Amino acid sequence: MKATIWHNPKCGTSRNTLAILTEAGADVIVIEYLTTPPSAAKLAQLYRDAGITPQQGLRLRGTDAEERGLPQADDTTVLAAMAAEPKLIERPLVETDKGVRLCRPKEKVLEIL
Repeated sequence: MKATIWHNPKCGTSRNTLAILTEAGADVIVIEYLTTPPSAAKLAQLYRDAGITPQQGLRLRGTDAEERGLPQADDTTVLAAMAAEPKLIERPLVETDKGVRLCRPKEKVLEIL
């Protein structure tokens, strides 16, 4: 099975999710999204496929998202902010042939393996 993870190696949840993928024998593509951010269009597709809104994929902790009003902003504004400042993207996002999940908690990845 192929899997793509939008990963932050400094994040324990992201590292643990990657370990689950590796242990499951997945052929994993690792994208460090802070250095190679997804486009707004890719983020829109990932969230749509995960069944969540861009606002639900917004990282609040350690960001200025709330001060900027992003949790209440429209999808286009949130996606543009995330593409411009990838630290606003909650992680890890995982995509497989079975779907997409925002893997918080890490066990959510099991739903798409």
